[in-house]
Amino acid sequence: MTTPYHTPVLLEESISLLDLQPAGTYADLTFGGGGHSRRILEGLGLEGRLFSFDQDRDTEANAPDDPRFHYVASNFRFLRGQLRYRGVEQVDGILADLGVSSHHFDATERGFSFRGEATLDMRMNQRGRLTAAEVVNQYDHEALTRILGDWGELETPWKVANCIERARKEQPIQTTADLVAAVAPCTPKKNESKFLTKLFQALRIEVNGEMEALKMALEQSLKMLRPGGRLVVISYHSLEDRLVKNFLKSGNFEGQIEKDFFGRSTTPFELVTRKAVVPSQEELNRNPRSRSAKLRAAIKL
Repeated sequence: MTTPYHTPVLLEESISLLDLQPAGTYADLTFGGGGHSRRILEGLGLEGRLFSFDQDRDTEANAPDDPRFHYVASNFRFLRGQLRYRGVEQVDGILADLGVSSHHFDATERGFSFRGEATLDMRMNQRGRLTAAEVVNQYDHEALTRILGDWGELETPWKVANCIERARKEQPIQTTADLVAAVAPCTPKKNESKFLTKLFQALRIEVNGEMEALKMALEQSLKMLRPGGRLVVISYHSLEDRLVKNFLKSGNFEGQIEKDFFGRSTTPFELVTRKAVVPSQEELNRNPRSRSAKLRAAIKL
């Protein structure tokens, strides 16, 4: 029995919130294993179209043989440009599952996980310049502290930065095991796994520019969605969810709803989900990696 590339999270819930129109045009910003894309294709008619983005060329092997399907080998930060290049000015719905695919965690050699030893890489796009090894060996104390606090939400990021700096003075930190050993003096024994998860998350976000890419994609989605079109986003940690929640609420990342001349609230979206949709107990039992997922959706006004 082969291990699936990735088990799609909140599959039926997210597709239902997209409110698929058979002849519609849709964008899946995170193709991965293709689970969400295949489910979208099932809901489209012969005239429907789906454009699925992924910056990791490994995922192209999962592309379905379907004339309605168009694989876009690109980071979703280039959403608008890539779609307009293909003659698409507006879409009926956009889906983004922001989670790291199971494939990346399970492919030990990519360096995304602290379980096992591999080169500190963490690049989603293998043609990208910055690696996790460069971050831990070249960033100064201030920069390390910033990303560990902002992206990893570690409680004492300066202490972790100190551990990394001390270790790299002895020898370069080249592998995942090197990094785990470097931070061992400041790793809490009771919450070791949670601590290391946050540390590796921080490095992954920095290496791949994930927060900036998400902001760019959300802003471009507003330009690409037709009125009545739907934006559906699945996030996995508080940083992402906060950006998504604020943007769907107000059209900006601060969550500040602007008012017009008459004092009426102006927002580009109508919320479909007042509260985030989370996985059912049945899904949690089937796929424990879905436990932190939060699904939000809105309609462009």
